[in-house]
Amino acid sequence: MKQIILLIFIIFSYTNAYEFKLNKKDISYIKNSPDKTFIVNRLKKYQYLKKKIVNYELYRKLSHMNVFLNKIRSKLDVPSKGLGDHWATPKEFLIGGHGDCEDYVIAKYFSLLELGIEKEKLYFSVVDIKGQSQAHMVLLYLEDKSKTPLVLDNLSSKVVSLKIRKKLQPRFAFNEIDSYKLTNKGFTKKVNINWGKEDKWNRLLKRVYEKNE
Repeated sequence: MKQIILLIFIIFSYTNAYEFKLNKKDISYIKNSPDKTFIVNRLKKYQYLKKKIVNYELYRKLSHMNVFLNKIRSKLDVPSKGLGDHWATPKEFLIGGHGDCEDYVIAKYFSLLELGIEKEKLYFSVVDIKGQSQAHMVLLYLEDKSKTPLVLDNLSSKVVSLKIRKKLQPRFAFNEIDSYKLTNKGFTKKVNINWGKEDKWNRLLKRVYEKNE
């Protein structure tokens, strides 16, 4: 994930509920894909999982979704191939069958919304990993700001407190409502985020909520 500078962050809040729903374009793509069998099986397992865990208690719900989506193949975007730093929608990620750190986080976020978890308690977080030069993204579940968030990470099958993930050095966290500076001790002050030339976050929200991509 490319470096992001804290500066300006405009939030468009979408009040409508999210639903994973294939459109005609998706169905046509799947029917004509050489990987059709794999895609259909993956989507069936995904839909079955959501039905199975919808009434699970919180931690089991987080853990099951984290483990399931982490099984999807990790693949970095390659600028030299024209992919840039693309943020995939949940459908792109599940149909394509691969993604990088932010794609896992996006899929987990919207999947958990479908399972009834409030968007106020889910945060995307940009972190550094000790010993690595490239920034990373994880999903946080935060019951309230007086507590330490739980971490859902494609690099780990376990959902644990941020305090336990000693190698993660958080920078900031954001969702559809607000954004905060984040340290290992928790959320501190509100911040603004500069996405640079392209606001990937609000572009993603429009693609998901308005265009059903």
